[in-house]
Amino acid sequence: MWYKMMSDIRGKKCTPLTRRLILWLLLINIMLVLYSLTNPTDLNRRDSEEDTCPLRMGKLSKRNVTSKSMQSQSERCSPKVNIMFMKTHKTASSTVLNILFRFGDKHRLKFAFPDGRNDFFYPSPFLCSQVKDYRPGDCFNIVCNHMRFNHQEVAKLLPPDAVYITILRDPVDLFESSFHYYHRAVPLTWRINGDNKLAEFLNNPRTYYSPDAFNAFYLRNLLFFDFGFENNLDADDPRVIRDIHHLSRHLDLVLIAEYFEESLILLKDKLCWTMEDIMYFKLNARKSSSVSKLSTELRAKALSWNGADWKLYQHFNTTFWAKVEVFGKERMRQEVKELRRRNAEMKAICIEDGGAVEAQKIQDRRFLPWQPVGESSILGYNMKKHMDLKFRTICEKMLTPEIQYLSDLGVSLWLTRLWGWLKDSVFYSVTWIRTLQLN
Repeated sequence: MWYKMMSDIRGKKCTPLTRRLILWLLLINIMLVLYSLTNPTDLNRRDSEEDTCPLRMGKLSKRNVTSKSMQSQSERCSPKVNIMFMKTHKTASSTVLNILFRFGDKHRLKFAFPDGRNDFFYPSPFLCSQVKDYRPGDCFNIVCNHMRFNHQEVAKLLPPDAVYITILRDPVDLFESSFHYYHRAVPLTWRINGDNKLAEFLNNPRTYYSPDAFNAFYLRNLLFFDFGFENNLDADDPRVIRDIHHLSRHLDLVLIAEYFEESLILLKDKLCWTMEDIMYFKLNARKSSSVSKLSTELRAKALSWNGADWKLYQHFNTTFWAKVEVFGKERMRQEVKELRRRNAEMKAICIEDGGAVEAQKIQDRRFLPWQPVGESSILGYNMKKHMDLKFRTICEKMLTPEIQYLSDLGVSLWLTRLWGWLKDSVFYSVTWIRTLQLN
């Protein structure tokens, strides 16, 4: 974008308005660097026993689970309250996050939250010191915000009986979504010409990619990067299989975005939760006009370019269906049907006009989701104004996006909000100036 703006003003008189825009662009680039590189260093990594959350603490925390529905569940199994959700990018993970927020909120569980922002200083590898007010030996029930996975550090925060889960998505669709969402925050893509930047990139990826460039990890094997591995490995590199098997030893359940309802049923079964606990509305969905339709040829190129992610996805897709087989296909079919019925009921109760709307049509900013840089392509919801009061609280929580829910849970998000204000101010200014130029 910086390159294009400079090209636009080349040879023209630099007006005060243009100088102001250039200053805004410099500020937003500084914020991008600060947001990605800010990392607390006051606590060093240590592997001593005192850093580890004792099992007895995790057991004591289960006393917070007091609802009658959970007590009835405990007759056949013990509801799990110690959970690590490895939140991956562009995989429907925000919807899972809302489920975890609601469960932890309802049962007064203890979350490990970041400080000042909504992620654990991503893309830096996770450290315990990134948790707000962390002290060695602190014990938590739920860890679920974006991070670059580091099992050794995460394990210090949770009891040994914690359940580790994550979610994957077909790497081609994930790459398309990631490219669309992040490309304005990746300087490598700013010099791509033409209307279809994604196609141009896939036709010549090496031309527009450098492993060490700022935010380049969004452009190749993003899942591998999220899990803490080297994301620039080719698919046939032996380290890919080694890393996949290493990861599989730390994960108890891997959800698959393409089979989201089946995934939630497996999650419910694994955690011994109720159907009420896993009801959901799809959050952070994109409007269909923003989705690039890839040809068969381009899909093949995207798959090749993200070959490590493809092997990762294939491995856990196989384990996923093995778990479905053990669960029982007919039982799965019946439970998915029930989940859909319950979701449809809540949709009719909670949502105005029956579905998601574009950002500019959202009437209450509490339900306005975070938007990518330079556009408003993420859909949200309007809550019905007139409903039975007994449903108001659950409807509000089910419709609340991640940033707002974190604030409701007491998390300070000053850096996230500052970055959001800057990005919106700059790109609204760019749009306004270009409109003036056209007129």
